[in-house]
Amino acid sequence: MYFPVSGVHVLPLVPPAVAFAISTLATGAGIAGTFLILPFMVSVLGYTSPAATPTNFICNLVASPGGMVRFIKEGRMNWPLTWVIVSGTIPGVFAGAWIRVVFLPDAKTFKLFMGIVLLGLGAYQLINSGKRHGKGVLENKFLERIKNKPGGKLVSGIPPGLAIKTVLLSFKRIDYDFWGEIYSFNPLMLFGIALAVGLVGGVYGISGAAIIAPVCVSVLKLPVYTIAGSTLAGNFLTSIAGIASYYFFFSSTRLQGNFAPDWLLGVLFGLGGFLGTYSGAYLQKFLPERLITIILGSLIVILAVIYITGYFT
Repeated sequence: MYFPVSGVHVLPLVPPAVAFAISTLATGAGIAGTFLILPFMVSVLGYTSPAATPTNFICNLVASPGGMVRFIKEGRMNWPLTWVIVSGTIPGVFAGAWIRVVFLPDAKTFKLFMGIVLLGLGAYQLINSGKRHGKGVLENKFLERIKNKPGGKLVSGIPPGLAIKTVLLSFKRIDYDFWGEIYSFNPLMLFGIALAVGLVGGVYGISGAAIIAPVCVSVLKLPVYTIAGSTLAGNFLTSIAGIASYYFFFSSTRLQGNFAPDWLLGVLFGLGGFLGTYSGAYLQKFLPERLITIILGSLIVILAVIYITGYFT
């Protein structure tokens, strides 16, 4: 099938199938998977125009609600964390879109920079996962439930009906309870991180969830079970801002060009991602945090290698 807007030739079943596989693996770590779909569009489909960035935002927009619905339904949407992430990433994505259009139309140098940053985050995540094996309180509780499961039956490591409850809400500190444990973070610090992450997401169309998730787990020391829904929600809302910002910049007289996103291609990827995020959110309950952390770190390292090697090819 030929997509006239992007100039891509691909079977219509390929985009949703690829997005489903990637998103199912990534959602447990709080990522919609579109941070790997963008390299697929660029490297495999040959969609190298700057319009690939807002097309990837469309994929984000369609895909993210699948996991969000699941997390909300199970009471595992961390709303204070969500709103802090969104408040930072949305202004950041507008700035990132401006940088992408005006200063980095090919983004080659910035890909190298981003690859180095992601490589550091991914490597730290993998190293950290090895050190924390069996040591985390939630990890021990999770493994204990799996160990005591009825014979031959697949049992969720997270008890049914377990929800996130906000304990303290202020500008300097937010505390929440999950599974009998209290976790805290500084909202001002997270806002600053989200602002920077949103800027990077605005350039590449990944909306920042690929970076926010490991920051929350590795830097803020928050369990992945309590941040995945928030990063997906940030992914969704930031994508709306990202699409709007690109339409704004691309419609200006000074920046006229064939930069309109390919809605059909983006929606096809998004539909596969939607099903993948829903299934991934469900499967998260059956996966130990260390395994999710390893998957997360591995995906980020893969992305980093793609960007770094792409600079020299």
